[in-house]
Amino acid sequence: MNWTDERVELLKKLWSEGLSASQIAAQLGGVSRNAVIGKVHRLKLSGRGRTTATPARPKKPATPTAAAPKPVSSRPAPAPRPVAATLGATALQVQFDAEPARPALRATQDVVVPISRRLQLVQLSERTCKWPNGDPLSEDFNFCGNECADTGPYCRYHARLAFQPASERRRVR
Repeated sequence: MNWTDERVELLKKLWSEGLSASQIAAQLGGVSRNAVIGKVHRLKLSGRGRTTATPARPKKPATPTAAAPKPVSSRPAPAPRPVAATLGATALQVQFDAEPARPALRATQDVVVPISRRLQLVQLSERTCKWPNGDPLSEDFNFCGNECADTGPYCRYHARLAFQPASERRRVR
């Protein structure tokens, strides 16, 4: 498809009227939406009319007005969200307003971390814990190897780590 002068002029006119790239492609015929977008960028057509007639919002006054006092809540304030800002030609940089809130950890009772038997893959059996320790690509990679229950591949300790109730996972987030 060639961009003739007439088609380019029609593209400019439709773009300034606020039509979408898909609508322009349909009216021109024989051209894709992406081809229209590419041509718009090559022609550097940035200013365009708005398709929706939403009234502009009035700007808020610079001076604060007297507001009713906020009710005191027993809930903690939500953690501040990161604010994305662009600086020149750099990528988006995230700036944090304050220290992120850390979830409160509940004290668990009777937590005993078992000493690993450090078994290799060929040493595992049906009755040994298959919890991996370390990096699989390193020489000292091994498995827990402690006795496991009939219900799964892990010992009691690692089973509690691997299979947490859904409510616990939601609470930690």
